Amino acid sequence: MTMILAGDIGGTKTLLRFAKKDSDGLTVLYEQRFAGACYDNFSDLLREFVETAKINLGGLPSIASTCFGIAGPVHDRKSDLTNLGWTFDSDRIAEEFEIDKVRLINDFVAIGYGVLGLQPHDLHTLQDGKVAEQSPIAIIGAGTGLGEAYLGWNGDRYEVYPTEGGHTGFAPRNALEVELLQYLQKRHDRVSVERVASGTGIASIYQFLRDRQTAPPESAELSAKVRLWESGAPNVDVAAAIANAALVNCGINSETNVDHLATQTMQIFVETYAAEAGDLALKLIPNGGLYIAGGIAPKILPLLKDGTFLHVLKNKGRVSPVLENIPIHIVLNPEVGLIGAMLHAASFV
Repeated sequence: MTMILAGDIGGTKTLLRFAKKDSDGLTVLYEQRFAGACYDNFSDLLREFVETAKINLGGLPSIASTCFGIAGPVHDRKSDLTNLGWTFDSDRIAEEFEIDKVRLINDFVAIGYGVLGLQPHDLHTLQDGKVAEQSPIAIIGAGTGLGEAYLGWNGDRYEVYPTEGGHTGFAPRNALEVELLQYLQKRHDRVSVERVASGTGIASIYQFLRDRQTAPPESAELSAKVRLWESGAPNVDVAAAIANAALVNCGINSETNVDHLATQTMQIFVETYAAEAGDLALKLIPNGGLYIAGGIAPKILPLLKDGTFLHVLKNKGRVSPVLENIPIHIVLNPEVGLIGAMLHAASFV
C-alpha cells in the first residue's frame, strides 16, 4: 500500500485528504476541512491534520507522495497564499514531514486533473456531444475570479496546462455591454473578461445597472447589503446576495416581489460567462469536453439550465456548427480540486 496526501488550499478553506494506492486503485481513508484563518501558517494546520488522522486511522504509514493545489501562482516549487500570509516550499514540507515527494500546483490545474476523476453524478450535462478520445479538454471556472485551463494528450496520459485566459480583454456583444465596458474603463486601466464574468464581476454589473438609473429601483434589503460591501465591511458576500435574489425570482409569480435589478444583473453575467466559454471552446475545439467549473455555477444552476447559457455559448455566427458536437458539462462536485490533487499525487509514485 502507498500512502498519498492531497490538499486543496484556498484563502478561506483548506481541504486535506489521505488516500491509499494499491492494486485496487485509490481509496480515500480520511479527510478534513479547515478554516485557514484560524492558523498562523500551513505547517501548523498540516501537523494537526496528520496527528488527527493518526488517531482516527490507528496509525499512519510513511507518506510516499503529496500534491497541494494552491490558490496562487507556483514558481520554482514555491508558492504564496497572499490572503493568509502563508508561504509554501516543497522541499521544506518534504523535510519537515518526512515525505518522499511533494508537488505544488495551481488550484485550477488541480481542477483540471480532477475532471478526469469525476463520476456522472458529479456533473450536469448541458450538451451530450460526442467525445473524441485523446482530444483536448477545456475548463473554465468563475469564482471570485475567472480561471481557464486545458488538458492535452501527451501520448500516454492527459497533462493540464494553466492559462491566464480570464485576463484577456472583455469583448462586449451589444450596446448595453458596450456601456458596461465604458463604465468599467473609468475604474480600471484595462477591462479583462474577469472584470465581468466572475464574482467580482457580478458586483460590478449590479453597480453599473444601478448607477445607470434606467433599471428598476433596488430592493431595500439588497441595496443595504451592497452598500455595506461598498463601505468595506468584512464578510459580506455581495455576489452571493445578488445571485440569491435572482434565484428567488425564479420561483416568484408576483411582480411586486421580484428584484428586477438582481435579475438583470445575473442575466448579463450568465450571457458574458457563456460567451467567454464559447470563445474558449472555439480556440481549443475541446472534443474531449468543455467543463464549467468554479464555485458559482453549481449555486446558480437554475439560471444556467434554462437554455440561455447554452444558446449564447454556441452562438458564434458562421462557425457555430464547430461547437455542436462538443460535450459540455457543469461541474457540481465542490471537491474537484481535491480529487485532482489526489490523482496527480498518485501519478508520480
